[in-house]
Amino acid sequence: MADMFEPKLDANGLLTAVVTHAQTGAPLMVAHMNAQAIAKTRETGRAHFWSRSRQSLWLKGETSGHFLNVTEILVDCDQDCLWLKALPEGPACHTGAASCFYRRLTPEGLEPA
Repeated sequence: MADMFEPKLDANGLLTAVVTHAQTGAPLMVAHMNAQAIAKTRETGRAHFWSRSRQSLWLKGETSGHFLNVTEILVDCDQDCLWLKALPEGPACHTGAASCFYRRLTPEGLEPA
């Protein structure tokens, strides 16, 4: 119950970040953050993540213009996961979908959500 923010990063220096729409609560995306991404997000108010594929810091929307403006960051009880509430400037998914969660798993396979 400590009031100190001491994120518990994994062996790769990352933690999971879940992003939802600040007004609707809809899930938008899941990504990973390192200490630098957390600091930049807090400093700028725009979501920054660590790209595991590029091995570099990534400002969501840097190339697409589809920024995520963070309104609140919640920290789970173990401090190993963050929940970002954000107002998106355009689609959150790199596919152009409003959310990365645009498919539903059914007994038959995937279908649009």
